[in-house]
Amino acid sequence: MQSLWMLFASFMFAAMGVCVKLASQQFSTSEIVMYRGIVGVVVLSLIIRLQGGSFRTTMPGAHLWRGVVGVVSLWMWFYAIANLPLATAVTLNYMAPIWIALWLFIMGWWHAKNQVKWPLLAAIGASFCGVTLLLQPAFHANQLGTALIALGSSVLSAMAYMQVRKLGLAGEPENRVVLYFSAMNLVAGIAGNYALAPHGVAVWHPITSWHGGLLLLGIGICATSAQIAMTRAYRLGQTLVVANLQYTGIVFSSVWGVLVFDDAFSWHSWVGISVILLSGVAATFYNTRNTERGKAIASTDPIASEV
Repeated sequence: MQSLWMLFASFMFAAMGVCVKLASQQFSTSEIVMYRGIVGVVVLSLIIRLQGGSFRTTMPGAHLWRGVVGVVSLWMWFYAIANLPLATAVTLNYMAPIWIALWLFIMGWWHAKNQVKWPLLAAIGASFCGVTLLLQPAFHANQLGTALIALGSSVLSAMAYMQVRKLGLAGEPENRVVLYFSAMNLVAGIAGNYALAPHGVAVWHPITSWHGGLLLLGIGICATSAQIAMTRAYRLGQTLVVANLQYTGIVFSSVWGVLVFDDAFSWHSWVGISVILLSGVAATFYNTRNTERGKAIASTDPIASEV
């Protein structure tokens, strides 16, 4: 039953996507990133204090690198959510485990004297076929650039996953990792709004209604609660079940997109989403069960089994 925390995390991440897409009509991406950071810092600071934890870290450089990569990835993802159908943006972002699988394949081929892991290669190939199917509407709607930004976000997400896993192996508490990431969101949101301002004049959109304020609060609460739930799921649940339940985020986002935004998908878009979902599950299964490293860390996050 503990693995069902991942269902809650996936649902909250999908709900966050809905809030981001709605809030993007009133606020810039930089402002959304900033407010997401504010809520995360406040909530996690309270949690750490109530648990008697410490804010001090012996690995500031590792936190900085994780923060930079994670913030840029988040920025790109929020931009994609604002400009693409919700399910498309989320599915492309969920390519992160595939990029990790590709990295594992390349490193395994390099160090294993050209030994090819055909099941992993098949999962990687299938996922890229799914992306091709999913991106067909983007070609026709002049959204290819935005779709590539979403795809780039997944590459950086994979790097962030690996860095988070390394911090965890070094003994850094999860709450502290997420706290510093939220703080980086706050700083980057403010800096980004000035850096991307036209003619050097930053524009801050005031919160003039309860609707806008609740959307920003919802983004922070959904993101923070989802990360906490995901951490709990990986700590207490069966790893393979938890990892595969993570992909239900694609299903939740598809349902939200249809119900809230009237997103319409052609048959090849749905096939593309299904192929990416299934290939991600297959890659996760292979990395966890069919490699020595996967077996050695069966109680930890399988998407970062390269460490």
